[in-house]
Amino acid sequence: MTTLDIERLYFAAGIALLLAATLPRIFKDRAITAPMLMLGVGAIGGLVIGPSGLHAVSPLSHPTVIEHLAELCVIVALMGVGLAIDRPLHWRTWGSTWRLLLITMPLCIAAVAVFGWWAAALTPAAAVLLAAVLAPTDPVLASDVQVEGPTAGAGSAEEDDEVRFALTSEAGLNDALAFPFVYLAIFLATKGSVQTWFAGWFAWELVGKIVVGALIGGIVGSLLGRGLFRFPIKNARLADRGEPIVALAAVFAVYGLTELVGGYGFLAVFACAIAVRRIERDSDYHEQMHTLVEQLEHVLTLVVLLLLGAALTTGLMAGLSWQGVAVGVLLVFVVRPVAGWLALQRCDGMEPKERTITALFGVRGIGSIYYLAYGLTQADLSSEAGALWAIVAFTIVLSVVVHGASAGWVMQYLENARESKQPR
Repeated sequence: MTTLDIERLYFAAGIALLLAATLPRIFKDRAITAPMLMLGVGAIGGLVIGPSGLHAVSPLSHPTVIEHLAELCVIVALMGVGLAIDRPLHWRTWGSTWRLLLITMPLCIAAVAVFGWWAAALTPAAAVLLAAVLAPTDPVLASDVQVEGPTAGAGSAEEDDEVRFALTSEAGLNDALAFPFVYLAIFLATKGSVQTWFAGWFAWELVGKIVVGALIGGIVGSLLGRGLFRFPIKNARLADRGEPIVALAAVFAVYGLTELVGGYGFLAVFACAIAVRRIERDSDYHEQMHTLVEQLEHVLTLVVLLLLGAALTTGLMAGLSWQGVAVGVLLVFVVRPVAGWLALQRCDGMEPKERTITALFGVRGIGSIYYLAYGLTQADLSSEAGALWAIVAFTIVLSVVVHGASAGWVMQYLENARESKQPR
């Protein structure tokens, strides 16, 4: 990449971020979102700069660059999601979340793997990788369906909004729980006969790493929260001094520690945020930390989408076939809605309309980009990399457009339906 190309990238990134900060306000309450704008600006930028200028950040030629950028975006987003949730963690009150994780997510993985193998003619390892990559959801890309942030005091209406809570908490946990299935695909591609490694995969990748991640995140978050709010030396209580930067310190520290000992860092970051949030729930300091994390998350998300948009017009979609399009369309319009609807039947606290809307909004986003880049750096699937990137990119764009455009009016419809049931 030449100096001129780098300067063009800086210029394009600056213009794109400026547009991202201003245009959503102009189009507020309309069917246009910042993620859509970034994809569009990136696509135009790709046409202007050309493939040679974007070679260094192309997912096809440099997946490691995209992997680490998306990784940073995901861990920051997970801290923000954890801090935003007001509802205390409990098996009974998080019932909708467990149903989406334990029923909907496996059904989606199985269905996409079968369609990828049968319809898109992928090898079993590539089909499983595609299914695992498309498993995580990301309501940040359709912000109207997520909770807005922590609320001090007795709580807020959003705390009791089962749709927003279910989609936000699901996204916070399934980013980590997709990892075992990514490893399943990697093992299928690299370790030979399934009988020789399946028991080890089940014991460690599926169970052990989840337990390690949850324990480290919960313990570190609890200790950190007590230190922030209840440290014996009053002058050392960062919560009293209003130092929100500690949220980023927690993100990097708990993620790095968990990855060093072999657990799932994504899960640890989310568990850490939930543990911090439960300490001194009425403090405004939670909102200060969330605001800082959310700002960084928005910048990183828009940059990743900008690069994805540019890649769309510089060769990323070359491997897309009609079968790949069918996989993405089926996931967004059939597989996720049906699997979600089945999982949420007889779910306490959810009306039929709420179950349907929750099932529909399985937004695909940045987590899918990270997992695909990671999987392709760990397994030799170079012959199918182009097809995988094309299918995943198409599915993300489809989800961003469909879910982003419809989220606002769907949630308004739900609010109107709720109000109509209220006694006058």
